Amino acid sequence: MERLICLAVGYVCGLFQTGYLVGKMNHMDIRKKGSGNAGTTNALRVLGWKAGAMTFFGDVLKCVAAFLVSYFMYRGSDMMPLLAMYAGAGVTLGHNFPFYMNFKGGKGIAVMAGLVAVNSFWHLPASLLMIPVTLAFFLVPVAVTRYISVGSLAAYTVFLIEMVIMGQMGWLRMDAARCYELYAVLFLMTVLAWYRHRANLGRLAKGTENKFGAKKKE
Repeated sequence: MERLICLAVGYVCGLFQTGYLVGKMNHMDIRKKGSGNAGTTNALRVLGWKAGAMTFFGDVLKCVAAFLVSYFMYRGSDMMPLLAMYAGAGVTLGHNFPFYMNFKGGKGIAVMAGLVAVNSFWHLPASLLMIPVTLAFFLVPVAVTRYISVGSLAAYTVFLIEMVIMGQMGWLRMDAARCYELYAVLFLMTVLAWYRHRANLGRLAKGTENKFGAKKKE
């Protein structure tokens, strides 16, 4: 039951569509511009740095909010890292598939950044390496290829690897069964992130993906 409650809490938090609201502040539906996505990258491309930053931090904060609600509901639980991951999964689903927007939202990368921040505090100070390592796996591919999609998927994948390492090192302080359950939840979220980027992957294969800083191809 705790899992379902945290998932539901996360979904409700994820329904706060920062990119859509930022677009409305600029008198547009962001889903009808650029790539048609309500996430950070499209807001950045269509509306500029300020809108992109507002969208990113708003999406990160809703993940943090879901964690805080779940934490105060179940603080002291011996499976809090797992419940936090369920809350994060809920935020991802709410962000990607908001029911009141015909299930057309973002791709969940900024939400993942919030998850990295939240999960960096289970075993201080070693786990704080998650933030710079994950950030590096985003920035380096983007700097080399200029494809945000490549950096996003690299960062998501390395986050999964980091959580498995943390669990296997005993840093999550959960039994093996719950650790494996956490890995499974995060693995499904990673698969979803790759699936949500399927159009980007197709364009990458064709060499038509939009590069960061370049004028969008129609």
